[in-house]
Amino acid sequence: MQINTPDWVKHAVFYQIFPDRFARSVPAHQSWLLNVPLEDWNAPPTFNGYKGGNLWGIIEKLDYLQDLGINAIYLNPIFTSASNHRYHTLDYYQVDPLLGGEEAFTNLLAEVHRRNIKLVLDGTFNHASRGFYFFNDILENGQNSPWFDWFKIEGWPISPYDESRPANYASWCGFRALPELNTNNSGVREYIMRVGEYWIQRGADGWRLDSADYIKTPGFWQEFRERVKAINPQAYIVGEIPMEATEWLDGTQFDGVSSLPFLNATTAFIVGDRQVKGHLAEYAPPPPADAARYGEEINQLLERYPWEIQLTQLNGINNHDTARLIDVAGGDRPSLYLSTLLLFTFPGAPCIYYGDEVGLTGSYDPDCRRGFPEQKEWDEKILKFHRQLIKLRHNYPALRIGEYQTLYAQEQVYIFSRRLATENVIIAINAGSSTAKVSIQLSSLTEIKKTLLTYPEQQNHWQFQAGYLNFTFTPRSGLILG
Repeated sequence: MQINTPDWVKHAVFYQIFPDRFARSVPAHQSWLLNVPLEDWNAPPTFNGYKGGNLWGIIEKLDYLQDLGINAIYLNPIFTSASNHRYHTLDYYQVDPLLGGEEAFTNLLAEVHRRNIKLVLDGTFNHASRGFYFFNDILENGQNSPWFDWFKIEGWPISPYDESRPANYASWCGFRALPELNTNNSGVREYIMRVGEYWIQRGADGWRLDSADYIKTPGFWQEFRERVKAINPQAYIVGEIPMEATEWLDGTQFDGVSSLPFLNATTAFIVGDRQVKGHLAEYAPPPPADAARYGEEINQLLERYPWEIQLTQLNGINNHDTARLIDVAGGDRPSLYLSTLLLFTFPGAPCIYYGDEVGLTGSYDPDCRRGFPEQKEWDEKILKFHRQLIKLRHNYPALRIGEYQTLYAQEQVYIFSRRLATENVIIAINAGSSTAKVSIQLSSLTEIKKTLLTYPEQQNHWQFQAGYLNFTFTPRSGLILG
């Protein structure tokens, strides 16, 4: 079967925005938003507090994102919700008033598309909120509710708030606030399909599907894809599947997944024994990996799914659910630099979690969701490094769609190439704490002419001679040649 994925994703650099924490701006006619109680922007975030970031604020930062080189935005949920993260959906057809509502979304959509930036929304369709209209009808009307079978009711009475009593309904990971939708019900299924269609018709460029593997209804995601793609064949459909995703990446469901294998392998290799915590609170740090182990895991990952889908995976080094990599590494800056270098040279669309590019830190949720810092607090060196990598990715098609080949993987040195026709880019990493000298043989057709990027600046030396690339790597360093 021929697999078709959106071509634009292969050339995208994504920026993930947690709307409540990225930027806040309120136009005069929505000044009431200033009168709601909000947490101090710079104070440590809490589980339940709002900081008031909104879509108007995002609009004001679009010039910054465009200048950075971003051409796709992935938004965490924006629909009406009784939570700052908005995964507790109250109304799938209404943009949260605190984010600026319908007017702000319409303006955001127009402004991103004017800049040729794509906008991908986050859909939570496995579960809704206990304040969701149809669930609330059950609370009011009990077993007489026409929506009773829309949820997985297991007994009666249900108890959505009283923790001392059995909930008597299925909920996401046991959280009563998140009742699971019964996707085996034809009404539920049609409702979700129409939500998916509606926002694509409005102009959204795709869906990131939260907890996608929790929906087990046969044919559900196949139908979702068919109906969304019927409206926009280039819409991006990416599922949140933490680990193994083969059954969802057969070309009939998702164009890619946001997963942990790349993140875990890269952390084990680059951060190594510097890890002070796992990315998730319930995970211990993975054991350190040498270059051979890293190469093995990465190549297994690249062989797992069709190449057309590898090019439209959504890759990151952390996200809204994980501690930021700089914190995982105990503040070790080379870990951030080298992991970011690997992210931008790996097949699939790189995704920057807001603030990573200016050195924002953060531990486990909710600390990984801090307010985006003021410019005076930015780490300009990290920002410059991101700009350089994004520019390289845009300038060299081989970094976006070129084949991937491991050239060397011994001790702590890993070298690979991305090749497309006559364009060849070599990426080399020394994750170790000692200077390393390495020589690899290349064919005469792959002559390397210049240094494209080096970290730290001017620290690595190389020479191409008689078909051999000879390297002298300083500790904890990387470079890109082309």
